[in-house]
Formats: sequence, C-alpha cells, structure tokens
Amino acid sequence: MGNTTGFKEFQRELPTKAHPQERVGHNREFVGLYDEGQLHRQSARCMECGIPFCHAGCPLGNIIPEFNDAVHRQDWAQAYQILSSTNNFPEFTGRICPAPCESACVLGIHSAPVAIEEIEKHIIEIAFEKGYVQPTAPVLKTGKTVAVVGSGPAGLAAAAQLVRAGHAVTVFERDDRPGGLLRYGIPDFKLDKWVIDRRLRLLEEDGVVFRCNTEVGKDVSAAELISQFDAVVLAGGALVPRELAIPGRELQGVHFAMDYLTQHNRRVGNRSIAEPELLATGQDVVVIGSGDTGSDCVGTANRQQARAVTQLALMHQPTPERPGFEPWPHYPSYVFRTSTSHEEGCQRYWGVNTKAFLSDEHGRLRALLVTDVTWETDALGRRLGFTEIEHSEREIPCQLALLALGFASPRYEGLLEQLGVALDKRGNVRTAATTDYLTSHPGVFVAGDMRRGQSLVVWAIAEGREAARQVDIFLTGKTALPSKDAVGMFG
Repeated sequence: MGNTTGFKEFQRELPTKAHPQERVGHNREFVGLYDEGQLHRQSARCMECGIPFCHAGCPLGNIIPEFNDAVHRQDWAQAYQILSSTNNFPEFTGRICPAPCESACVLGIHSAPVAIEEIEKHIIEIAFEKGYVQPTAPVLKTGKTVAVVGSGPAGLAAAAQLVRAGHAVTVFERDDRPGGLLRYGIPDFKLDKWVIDRRLRLLEEDGVVFRCNTEVGKDVSAAELISQFDAVVLAGGALVPRELAIPGRELQGVHFAMDYLTQHNRRVGNRSIAEPELLATGQDVVVIGSGDTGSDCVGTANRQQARAVTQLALMHQPTPERPGFEPWPHYPSYVFRTSTSHEEGCQRYWGVNTKAFLSDEHGRLRALLVTDVTWETDALGRRLGFTEIEHSEREIPCQLALLALGFASPRYEGLLEQLGVALDKRGNVRTAATTDYLTSHPGVFVAGDMRRGQSLVVWAIAEGREAARQVDIFLTGKTALPSKDAVGMFG
C-alpha cells in the first residue's frame, strides 16, 4: 500500500452533510464530497492486512485494497478500471449500500474501518468527470437475443453484462421509467435520479433497449416472451409486502411503506400519482418497522412537514456493539444505528407490539393501540420470543400509519404463474443450486430478490452479473464474463 502506517496516522472521516434543518427543506442529496487531502488520507488508512477480508464481505468481491492504493497514488484511471471490473454501478452502491465490506475490514477489529463506500463513490464520480466511463459493448454481435424482466439493480446488471458479451438485450419494465426500486423506492435525498439516468444513457448507447409501461404476464404474455427471445432473465424483485393483519387494518390512513415512498418519488419527479394521495403534512405519522425502508419513510415524512414522526420496532433496542452471534467479519445486522433520517427528527420506541388500528367517527385512522414487550434471549443475545408486559397497553395518536415490515416474496400471479416455474418454501423462484440461476423452465433464468428474497442492492448487482454469465454459457457454450471468484488480476 502507498502508506503502510496511514491507519495509525489518520482517523476515519466522512464527508460533511447539510444541517438537518436545511436538508428537510428539499429532496436532493445532501452528503458532500471529500476534498483532495481528505480523500488522500482516507485511502491511506487501508492497511497491509495480509488477508483482505473486505473482499469476502463484499458480495461483488470488489478488489478494495488495490483501488484504495490507486486512489492514494491518484491514478484515477486504474482506480476506475479496478472498481468497474467487479461493479457495474459504483454510483449506486457508493450511495445506498450498507457497506458489508466495511464490517469485514481488518482495521475495524480494533479501530474505525476504512471509509470504503465513500472512496468507491469518489472513484466513480471522478471517473465520470474525467470521461473514463464509456460504452463497452463489442462491435461483433452473437446474434442471440435476451429479455430481462425488471429494471432494478439485478436486471440492469444482467443487461449490462449481457450486452457486453455481444447479445441483443431488451429490458421490460412495468413502470413508466427504468430503475425499479432505485427510481421509485429509494428517496431522492439518498439517490438523486439524475444518477440513474446518467447510467441508463450509457446502457442505451451500448444497445440495451428499454420497453417501459410493459408488464410481462399482462401486456406481454410469458409465451410471447419465450417465443421471441433466446433466453429470459427474471429480475422482477420481491414485490409482495409483509402484512400486519390486526383489527382496523382496513382503515383509511393505513398504508404500505412502499406505496407511500413510490408516490412521493413520483411527485418529486413530476410524474402522475395514483389515488388516494398519501401525504404526511400536518399529521401524526407512525412508521411500523425499524429497517431502511422505515428510515426512508421517516425522512420523507419530515420533508412533507409531518406534525410528529414516530417509529416503532417490535424487537428490543440493539446495543452499539456487535452481538455475540454476529462476530467479525460478519455484517452485524442487529446493531443500533442512527440514520440521517433519524437525525432530522423522529421519536423511536423499541419493544412495542402494535395490537390494533383505532378509528374516529368517520372511519379514519386516529390512533394505534400498542403494548410493550420483553424479549427472552439466549446466551449470545439471539431472540427466542417475546412476552407482553401487563398493564402497558396505551394509544399513540396517528392519522398515517406506514407498514415497513419488509417483503415476503415475488408476486406469483401473472408472469411466474404463466411460466409455471418452481418455487422454494419461501415463495421465491427456485433454482437447482445456490450457484445456478436457471429456473425449472428451460431457457429462463432468475436473479436478485426474486431468487434469494429481499436483500441488498449490492447482492442484486452481484446476482445479475452471475446470472448473465450463466445465460452467456447457455447461449454460446462459453463465457468471457468475469465471476466473483475470478475478478481480475491487479496489484
């Protein structure tokens, strides 16, 4: 590495953020960039650790020490070459990935880990600025055609790799613009939509064709798709939200979080929205669920000038340290985190069970009936079950309740039903093995949340890339597309 003692000399720094009172007044990104000195120092913190566990922590297998060294030497062309060899969309992961690579950083055992995610974002933004990011499709084509269903990160990654292999790729998207949850699920203040559009223009220059407002299984049948293309990649995501089946669920004012976020994103993008209009302005908002989607609802409600924002979690409050059942280098999913949305204003309650939605005289939501719970855990802190605390029942004022409980499975009705593909016990599309992306239907492959269940954007990109390799082999009998286990030779 360029500075073998940098991890001793420099502390972890993150770019400055706009003040919460300022940023809730708009829907734009609010995280700044490093200056040249900060970027140099942060890349210098990458240590000669011998075995870089960050590789294994990253589902894409990003070659992190090598691109950190290139950044330290200000060799931006090589830094971009190394990063783009494993990651099609660093501008996405550099903004919205929870950075499991940082959890696996060796420096993180006894100190703050290297700021890998921010360095990654800086590499790609500098590469765009310097003109390094260009179309990559080959001149010679294979003559094979592939349909990709879904334009989220898995579908876009599969399309990018397949067009690079010389195939003709058409991406089908049911919404009016490509991007999937990147566009209509992630708020603009976390991922500005110009970032997506910039990448889409490059994919179109590579030859990828996008067919929007086209729901496969409805506007185009599965049989038509199979007959018109040599191979199909299913990348439609996990669209069925987890339900909260308690009394009052039917009341006006109780909605799924993704419906709320999608409508706000469409409003910000000057797109049409469906009825009913979901607005938090002047209301008491309660978000049920403590994950990233719930956090996004908090930030959105604050920007809509809600009267009060409350977030409820059934589980007990995690500790700031890793629990015993998630040791290094594993990603600690059960650890206390404060998001930028929480910084903007939110009352958080842990160990609360929602019992019912209560109505006013007009049949609209007025409050939540809740109780406190205690959790029984094992010696490592793993949850075994909860018990309601007696006499803790109370009401929380609420006119807008948002269910952010995650997603159960892909939607079976329509495309999957027409294809007749086999499902696993969780309702996801089943493949023969964890490394095989071929469904039970010949010539039909699957990637992303539709195959593995609800997961991270970085996993979606990794799955799209790996599925593309299998499609290329299926179509041509061989492939030059890289896999995570053979990502290149740098350093």
